[in-house]
Parts: sequence; C-alpha cells; structure tokens
Amino acid sequence: MKTRILDIQGKEKGSIDLPKSFSQKIREDIVSKVLETKKNEQPYAPSPVAGKQHSASGILIHRRHVWKSQYGRGISRIPRKIMSQRGSQFNWVGAEVASTVGGRRAHPPKVVARINTLKINKQELKMALESALSATADEKEVTKRYQRLEGKKITKLPLIVESKLVSLKSKELIASLKNILGNDLFELALQKKSIRSGIGKLRGRRYKSTAGLLLVIGNDEKIKTNAFDVSNVKRLSVIELAKGGLGRLTVYTEKAIKDLSEKTGKAK
Repeated sequence: MKTRILDIQGKEKGSIDLPKSFSQKIREDIVSKVLETKKNEQPYAPSPVAGKQHSASGILIHRRHVWKSQYGRGISRIPRKIMSQRGSQFNWVGAEVASTVGGRRAHPPKVVARINTLKINKQELKMALESALSATADEKEVTKRYQRLEGKKITKLPLIVESKLVSLKSKELIASLKNILGNDLFELALQKKSIRSGIGKLRGRRYKSTAGLLLVIGNDEKIKTNAFDVSNVKRLSVIELAKGGLGRLTVYTEKAIKDLSEKTGKAK
C-alpha cells in the first residue's frame, strides 16, 4: 500500500510503500492488556517496625493477683508501656496499636502488593504494536479519540514527512508542523499543562497535561524539542503510540517508515 510523503511546507512531495503493520486489524483488547501489563508504580510502605519501637509488654490482663494486672483500674486491654511506677502502682500509656499516640497504622500499603507481576507473551506484544500503528493511520480511530475533531474530515493519514524536518530549529519546526497538520490538528499537537480544578490539587494530582503529538524518527536521526514527544523506531512502544488511547496524533519521518519496513516488512 502506497501513501504520500509531505515536504516541510505540507505539500505533497512523492509516495512511499507503507509497512504491513499499518494495515493490520486493530485489536483494542490486546492493546489494553499490554498497557495494563506495562504499568509500573513506585512501591511504597511504612517501615516494618514503624510504631513498634517501644517497651510495651503486650496486651495486659484483667485477672486478680497477677503482677502488673489491670484488674480494677477501669482501663482497656491494649498494649501499654510504663511511664512511672510506685510499688505495684503503674502509670501506663497505650502503645503500638493504631488507636494510640505514635502507634502503627492499621492497614498500611504493602510493597509486595504494589509490584506489578503481570506478564505478556511476544506475539501479543507484537500484535498490540501493529494495532497501535494501524490506529495512527485510521481516520475513524483518530476522530474517535479527539472530541474536537468530531464531524471533521482528515485525509492526510498516516502523516509522513520528509526527513529534512529533523534538521529544523525549534521555531521553524513548529511553523512547519502547522503547515503539515493544519489548524485543527495543530491545536492538538502541542502539549498543554493546566492546573486541575477541585480537591485533586491537594492529593498529588495538581497538574493535568495533554499527550500532544508523537514524532517518530529513524534510528539514526536526532532531534531536540520539549513541545511534544519524540521516539525513534528502535524504542517505539505501545505505551507511546497508545498514550491516552488508540489513535494518537502521530507524525513519521520518511526514514522512520523505511526503518519500520525493515523491522516489520512491507505490505504486499
């Protein structure tokens, strides 16, 4: 299957054979499975001895004639440490349990429970990558992902640009992308960061950011920019292609398509 190549002005320059991965069936279920498997979270938990570094002698009893008994003192059976003593009279303070000052947490997070142990086989991983690549070239998937594109027609997919794009400086690069994408798509291309409204601000979710554009470059190409995400063919993953869902706005360089063809094979 052939598709057109655009120059840095957004005009058609020629055509190129697409890799076969762009014409595979889109398996959203497999992509979701891979994304779930690849999730990682920083494991955290309190120290195993937190709240237990004390001299409390365990749960005290309410029996008569027992040394250090709580019998007749009108106090509950919780672990207590002795603050002061006068003969057989004690000044106790509760310790260790969650209801006491400086005690342990009742049900703290555990490191073992926060480590992702899910696995996925190579065939499913390959299928998910091909599905994610196909979705970037599918007009229906792209418009489904971006609400502001609803009812608008996109005809240039997949977006393939001449490799001269990576040699441009930042200002020229942004101007070139505006010509290539057009106004509707360019609004979605640049990453935007905003402060979340509501109480989530106080719970470690202060900022919200859009995924923005993904620029896929060849293995030998290099580019520096903070305006959007960049990945080369060798490092390209499902996580990048399906960040936020299938159909992410993606631009490929001519060299990237050639490298993808070597990696996955040309379409027949």
